Amino acid sequence: MDKSTPDKKCYYNENVTFFYELSGKNISDYWRSRDYVIVSLGMMVCFIVIFSNLLVMGAIFKNKRFHYPIYYLLGNLALADLFAGVSYLHLMFHTGPWTIKLSQYQWFVRQGLIDTSLTASVLNLLAVAVERHQTIFNMQLHSKMSTRRVFIIMVCIWLVAIVMGLVPIMGWHCLCNLDSCSTMAPLYSRSYLVFWGVLNLLTFFIMVAVYTRIFVYVRRKSRQMSQHTTQMRHKETVFNLMKTVTMILGCFVFCWTPGLVILLLDGVGCDACEVLRFEKYFLVLAECNSFFNPIIYSFRDNDMRRTFKEILCFLCRRGRPGNGTSGVYFNTMEQEKYKSRAAKSTGKTNGIPFIRAGSEDIPAQSET
Repeated sequence: MDKSTPDKKCYYNENVTFFYELSGKNISDYWRSRDYVIVSLGMMVCFIVIFSNLLVMGAIFKNKRFHYPIYYLLGNLALADLFAGVSYLHLMFHTGPWTIKLSQYQWFVRQGLIDTSLTASVLNLLAVAVERHQTIFNMQLHSKMSTRRVFIIMVCIWLVAIVMGLVPIMGWHCLCNLDSCSTMAPLYSRSYLVFWGVLNLLTFFIMVAVYTRIFVYVRRKSRQMSQHTTQMRHKETVFNLMKTVTMILGCFVFCWTPGLVILLLDGVGCDACEVLRFEKYFLVLAECNSFFNPIIYSFRDNDMRRTFKEILCFLCRRGRPGNGTSGVYFNTMEQEKYKSRAAKSTGKTNGIPFIRAGSEDIPAQSET
C-alpha cells in the first residue's frame, strides 16, 4: 500500500478503522462512559421521535378534516421525521466500538440514511412554508392545490433526499484522495460536507424570508381590516402567527445551526476547531428537530389534539362498561338547528363541524 501517493490510488479494500485513524477520529474498542451517555440519549430521542410522528400520521389518516394539501405535507413531514428517528436508531446500533465491525458499504449506508432523512425533513419544512405563503396571500383557509400536485411535490422531496444520501457512495467520497477526507465523517470528502451544509443553510434562509414576508403581510392586513372587524380578534391572529413563526424559526435555528457550523468548519479544514468534541451532541440536537416539528405544526391545532386524544384513549374507552360515546361528540339535531339559523342570517352554510361543550354547541376551530 503506497500512502505517499494517495491521490493515485483508491483504497476500496481498506476497513473503516483505516480511515478513522487517518483522520484522527480514533475508534475505541471498549465502551466508555461518554459512549453510554450518547447512545442512551440518542435512543431516548429516537423513540420519542418515532412515537410522536406515528401519532401525527395516524391522526391525519383517521380524521377526514385533515385531508387537505397542508395536512398532506405535514403528514409527509411526519414521515420524514419518522424515517429520521429510525435512521438515527440504526446509527445508535452501529456507533462507538461497533463501528470497527462495519465495512465501507455498511458505513456509507449508515450515513446515507441520516443524510436522506434529515434532507427530507428540511425540504418538507420548506414545502410547508411555501404552501402557507401561497394560502395566506390568497386569503384562503386551505390551498387549492390538487392532490396530484401535492403528491408530485412529496415525490420530488423524497427523490432529492434519496439522491443526496446516495451521492457520496456514488463517487463523491475520499477513497481515492485521502487528503480530502473529512474529520467528522472520515470516508466523506470535505467538499461534499461544504456542499451539503451550504445547501441546508440556503434552505434555512429561504424559510426565514418566506415566514418574515407572511408575518409582515398578515400584520399589515390585520391593521387594514381592523376598521371593519373586531380589533381583538385580529390582534389574537397576529399574536398567534408571530408565536408560531417564532417557534418554527427558533427551533430550526437552535437545532440545526450548531451542527451546520461545525460541518462547515470541518469542510474547510479547520484543525483548531475541535469538531469531534461536539459532533455527536450536535447530531442529537439536530435530530431533536424531528421531535419538535410535530409539536409546532400539529399539537397547536385543536382538531389535531382532539384526534390525538381519541387515538390514545381508544383502548381506555373500550374498556369502560357502558361508555359508548367519547367525551367529544357530535350532536346532530342541535347542529342542524344551529346551521339552519346561520343559513337564514348569512344566506349560506359553511359546513363547519360543531361539538358539544358543556350545555352549548360551538364550532370546532384551530389556532392560526
